[in-house]
Amino acid sequence: MKVLDLLCDADHRFEGWFASEEDFQSQMERALVQCPMCGSSHIRKGLSAPRLNLRSSSAEPKSAQQGKPSEEPQAPQHDVSNRPAPLPAELQSQLQDAWLRAARHVIANTENVGERFAQEARRIHYGDAPERGIRGQASAEETAELLEEGIDVMPFVLPESAKKTLQ
Repeated sequence: MKVLDLLCDADHRFEGWFASEEDFQSQMERALVQCPMCGSSHIRKGLSAPRLNLRSSSAEPKSAQQGKPSEEPQAPQHDVSNRPAPLPAELQSQLQDAWLRAARHVIANTENVGERFAQEARRIHYGDAPERGIRGQASAEETAELLEEGIDVMPFVLPESAKKTLQ
């Protein structure tokens, strides 16, 4: 099993598990590796330390291990003059976890009405359909019209990987 630290073009950090380097390369060629935060398939490997299991059991007590500061390898820097300073890795990880929980909650508790989103939102708002949580696609123009009518909508980008159960 090969565990890789991966980054998308928006510098979202995540971990990928692959059977081998060849498996990773094959999935990359077929655009199957996506960022769980934004859905980007522009992925690169980050720096990662090898994970070696040299002993059958740890000689160091667990309490001593918890006191050690974690050393997170940093991705190579590139021109990001128009981007805000990156968040610390731990905070970024916590935010990603919270966003993924929110995305899964939205998926589990709403009905996907697809391209009919604007029409169904109007039907619910005007009492022509039962009130319920819905999600779907709407153009920028349709979204502006809904907001002008007093219908609350919120854009929430769900990458394809968040819509499916992990294998």
